[in-house]
Amino acid sequence: METISYSECLKEMFALGRFGIKLELDTIAGILNRLDSPENKFYSIHIAGTNGKGSIASYIASILRCSGLVFQNSFSTSDV
Repeated sequence: METISYSECLKEMFALGRFGIKLELDTIAGILNRLDSPENKFYSIHIAGTNGKGSIASYIASILRCSGLVFQNSFSTSDV
């Protein structure tokens, strides 16, 4: 399968929506494969839920810091 750029990927994804195509897991997996699987190039921890995300993120950050690992916290407050 051919590798595509991020901007090309976005164009293709948004074009699919015009035809009522939903971006389900198989579609997303195919897109990630064509982008050379960027999700496999870094470790991540995704914290989701209604309450307690900030506390959990702080606990995990403390554990990582004490372990000597370099990390970055990234928070999104938008409800998608």
